[in-house]
Amino acid sequence: MDHDGLLELLRSISSFIWGPPLLIFIVGTGIYLTFRIGFLQIRLLPYSLKLAFSKNQDKNSEGDISHFQALMTALAATIGTGNIVGVATAILIGGPGALFWMWISAFFGMATKYAEAVLAVKYRVQDEDGEMSGGPMYYLERGLNQKWLGVLFALFGAIAAFGIGNLVQANSVASVVKSTFDVPTWITGIVLTIFSALVLLGGIKSIGRVAAFFVPFMAAFYVIAGLIVLFINMTEIPAAIVLILTDAFTGEAVAGGAIGTVIRYGVARGVFSNEAGLGSASIAAAAAKTDMPARQALVSMTQVFIDTIVLCSITGLTIVLAGQYDSGLEGSELTTASFNIFLGSAGSYIVAIGLLFFASATIIGWSYYGEKCFTYLFSKEIVKYYRIVFVLAVFIGAVTSLDLVWTFSDIMNGLMALPNLIGLLGLSGVVVAETRHILKKIQKEKRAA
Repeated sequence: MDHDGLLELLRSISSFIWGPPLLIFIVGTGIYLTFRIGFLQIRLLPYSLKLAFSKNQDKNSEGDISHFQALMTALAATIGTGNIVGVATAILIGGPGALFWMWISAFFGMATKYAEAVLAVKYRVQDEDGEMSGGPMYYLERGLNQKWLGVLFALFGAIAAFGIGNLVQANSVASVVKSTFDVPTWITGIVLTIFSALVLLGGIKSIGRVAAFFVPFMAAFYVIAGLIVLFINMTEIPAAIVLILTDAFTGEAVAGGAIGTVIRYGVARGVFSNEAGLGSASIAAAAAKTDMPARQALVSMTQVFIDTIVLCSITGLTIVLAGQYDSGLEGSELTTASFNIFLGSAGSYIVAIGLLFFASATIIGWSYYGEKCFTYLFSKEIVKYYRIVFVLAVFIGAVTSLDLVWTFSDIMNGLMALPNLIGLLGLSGVVVAETRHILKKIQKEKRAA
């Protein structure tokens, strides 16, 4: 089979895996968990955000990094091309209404992310060096007593880490730097490889420190640029919201008024961006210093809010306000053209720098996910070799065409969700019990304050 034939086959498999059944499974799990935990993502969102960014974080409990560092590591992995390219693709194919369905998937995804983190901390293990390991593979084995599902998740996660968490991100960085600043891809590859080596070879504590500095800075940069656009168009925002809501239930912006297309691409791109249901971010949550599983879970829940409700909304509203989504432009070109309408040539640099930061951060976050998956499958002795190979792969990704790798990684990403969702549903009673514990604890702390 030639390259084009293999690529077409992989794309067909990817479309099948990421089709309606999986998306219904992901969102359905989020809806089920939302009811079981009593809409916690509404009731405790202010408390969760305060906890995530509080200076007085739990420093005496077992764990490797703080609540904030765990959140930033997870955000480093999820804030990426999905926030810029993924949103543009959703609106391009599904119309403005797709943004509404991204919000819906994010709302229920917050409950999913909360449950993942509860279980990751609950069933985490401590190795001989005192370092924590947790995530779907551990709660599938130790909670659900289904080690084979844990092995499957770790296998899919290990492969996805090299693909969508490394090679394709490095390629995105090199491409945008080449097109915007005319820097050869091999130079970008060398710089990115050195940067990755300096961060990754130091392990989770090094990753956590860098993410805690890097992620707030890059997110603030993009948010400020987006808020400038929204401020300039303040009077047009109500009409844009009405268009989004109307199109979400009519599909008028899609050929033939295909409402199913609007929903599918909105949900799919939302999941692609915030990874709720894939289980990946819970691996970082398991490393956090916390006195109770649910306390870190509340912090982890805010990741979806920041990623999709805040960052994806900024991209989406800018694209809808610019009205270029039916111009034939695709992906980052559509986002760039939309920012250019309001900010002139500066818009190109904002999107380019945003992609540069976002994709670089994804490499950092996913390196840790992949490391833990490989450790679960083999042993901790492999870690040093894994880190070296992962760093070298960054350079390869920067200078190589990766359409096959991207599509194959997308398949692995989707397959990660299946064992993880089975674990979440099977252990939902544990999540409910831990939720009761944290609610009682919070009430007790309020009375004591």
